[in-house]
Amino acid sequence: MSGAAIEIARAEAKRFRSPGSRRLVILESPYAGDIEKNVAYARAAMRDCLARGDAPAASHLLYTQPGVLDDGEPEERARGIDAGLAWGAVASATVVYADLGISRGMAEGIARAEAEGRPVEYRRLEAWQS
Repeated sequence: MSGAAIEIARAEAKRFRSPGSRRLVILESPYAGDIEKNVAYARAAMRDCLARGDAPAASHLLYTQPGVLDDGEPEERARGIDAGLAWGAVASATVVYADLGISRGMAEGIARAEAEGRPVEYRRLEAWQS
């Protein structure tokens, strides 16, 4: 998506938000590897976002559900990552939950946010327990 198209999409998204509404953010956290642990962590990160007043989009939780996309298939994984990052056109920021490290997919999301001029915020869940 071009820079101009991204700015138009952001302006449209702001037009439909009411004052005091939640900030739209892309949530980055690990998925691959220890999937059970990483899903539990991502859910805790979503809860943290909501508590902070954000409205998180966590495509790695949505698109990897049974019957949607297979994260183990490179083409389907790429399709899911691309679909999730498309939300960047309306997101105010990308929030990166880094307690478990930065995965390859997260690094792609961070790079895309930076390329599109979207702020990247790093967060930790100090009390999180797997």
